[in-house]
Amino acid sequence: MSAGVINTSSFAKSLFPGVNKWYGDKYAEFPVEWDKLFDKSTSKRAWEEDVGVSGLGLLTQKAEGAGITYDSSRQGFTTRYNHVVYASGFIVTREAYEDDLYDVVGKQKAQALAFSVRQTKEILGANVYNRAFNTSYVGGDSATLIASAGQGSASHPLIAGGTATNGSAVAVDLSEAALEQACIDIASFTNDRGLKIAVRPKVLIIPKELQFEADRILHSNGRVGTDNNDKNSLMSMGMIPSIVVNHYLTDTDAWFIRTDAQDGLKYFERRGDEFTTDDDFDTENAKYKATFRCSFGWTDWRGIYGSQGA
Repeated sequence: MSAGVINTSSFAKSLFPGVNKWYGDKYAEFPVEWDKLFDKSTSKRAWEEDVGVSGLGLLTQKAEGAGITYDSSRQGFTTRYNHVVYASGFIVTREAYEDDLYDVVGKQKAQALAFSVRQTKEILGANVYNRAFNTSYVGGDSATLIASAGQGSASHPLIAGGTATNGSAVAVDLSEAALEQACIDIASFTNDRGLKIAVRPKVLIIPKELQFEADRILHSNGRVGTDNNDKNSLMSMGMIPSIVVNHYLTDTDAWFIRTDAQDGLKYFERRGDEFTTDDDFDTENAKYKATFRCSFGWTDWRGIYGSQGA
């Protein structure tokens, strides 16, 4: 082979270091937001399943000489996380490379692909919240993520009987009173046997439209919007430690509180983000692709509380 000739087997690989750098540089420009909405786990299977267990009830009084009453846990609702592959790519033609268009076309496409990867994952994550009140999207217990009859969705069924809610009694806008009631409601959560559990607010999640109101409510020393010299109990008691603004939430007045309940909102990573290349023998084109495989969802509704806004 003559010196300087690039054959099709080496064409894509000869371009890859530069394209990969452009991809990585652009990818790093956009801050990650979805990871504030979910707990991250890795998976080595095609899917993951979480099976709820009811726990045990209260102890009963035992009379002298009588036998012990034995309790048993009950299997609850099953949540399955099916890992889906997401992929896209672009092509750099041999002619574009030969005509010195590689630096322009390759860079633009690599950066566009990086942007698409990040946007896809952000929208996938945010959509779990965007559909939180939509009865077409339900969890393992056949209820919406946020379940409250006053907000148009059925309550969460409990394994041992009865129901529970994790949303405001009616749709309410973000306010001091609404957040105080949310903290009270969260403190009233029970397990599936009706026993009180220690669940606390962890983070307020809001769209960009509510960021200023949220800051005033949670970070002002005094109560917001009053002439009284009352202290802001939400701040002084540290009831909601932090605020997260998510730019992919579509409802401008919906708000959510993530709690510290285990097995709440989950992200499973089956395959991390990959950027790879290959050649097409017939066309002599260099192909580049980005893929990832994951799933978003929730297991225990106690991991979140919310309102869709008035």
